[in-house]
Amino acid sequence: MKLADIAKALDARLENASPNTEITGVAGIEQAGPAQLTFVSNPKYNSAARTTKASAVIVAENFPALSTGMLRSKNPYLAWAQALELFYQPPPYVPGIHPTAVVHPQAKLGQNAHIGPYVVIDKEVVIGDNAVLLAHAVIYRGATIGRNFFAHAHAVVREFCQLGDNVLLQNGVIVGCDGFGFAKDDQARWHKIVQSGNVVIESDAELQANTCIDRASIGETRIGRGAKLDNLVHVGHSCSIGHDTLLCAQVGLAGTTDVGNKVILAGQVGVSGHVKIGDGAMAIAQSGIPQDVPPGAMVSGSPAIDHKLWLKCCAAYAKLPEIVRAVRKLSERAPQKFSS
Repeated sequence: MKLADIAKALDARLENASPNTEITGVAGIEQAGPAQLTFVSNPKYNSAARTTKASAVIVAENFPALSTGMLRSKNPYLAWAQALELFYQPPPYVPGIHPTAVVHPQAKLGQNAHIGPYVVIDKEVVIGDNAVLLAHAVIYRGATIGRNFFAHAHAVVREFCQLGDNVLLQNGVIVGCDGFGFAKDDQARWHKIVQSGNVVIESDAELQANTCIDRASIGETRIGRGAKLDNLVHVGHSCSIGHDTLLCAQVGLAGTTDVGNKVILAGQVGVSGHVKIGDGAMAIAQSGIPQDVPPGAMVSGSPAIDHKLWLKCCAAYAKLPEIVRAVRKLSERAPQKFSS
């Protein structure tokens, strides 16, 4: 593509390069060569932008001038994501049902469905138009799924779960596995609580590899519109995840957690059950959240506290040996002072 066409597609302003410059692909800033496009959104790579061999660099509107071509953007990271789409063509999946797939006669598939090898679709399943189910995906009885559904190999949707439009399940996702519910009987043995509820995943959500969403014991577990769940996330039974919320790798939510809209929980954050996290809140990686978090708050640590306070605590923690020595000296001097 010509740089002028790329600039138009990205709503970016071209500087310091010919509009007719041909771009053949995209690459990282340190690997890019002539005829390639790259980007800078992290200040860590600002110096690399001055030495890159790329023909053009996507930068912020206020980025210092470079000797190479620049595409100035209000949101360079988003522009880079859109540039990737211009050059990468995912493999096409031709409509049809593979002869090894098992589709129940009472299942209803929309138009243009691609059903791959060894896929199993059970009784009373309803799937909308343009679905792609790759090898070994399994859809249990009574599940309902909207348009443009994409299930990678070994994804599973359990019985009676409901998925909206444009839902993407990466490899190994389990939607609707039993919640972890047990009651102790008189002999101190664990009696399984029937998990009679389901899971509702609203439109435009993406669940990445090996994520597990537990079905509710009663009622529903809900994943909001546009939510993105990273690899190995676990959502316990009866949880509610708001729209456009981001749960990063290995986040774990105990049952009946209520997570608001546009929340970000970074990697390995753990949340106790029956906790409410307000809209727009953020938890730093490895935070442990045992109590409610107000809207817009940023928390860190375990137990999680205000992020700024946590930074101060970390600074004090590094000085603890010095503080201990000072206290010990004071304690050694105190009896002498008392006796005098």
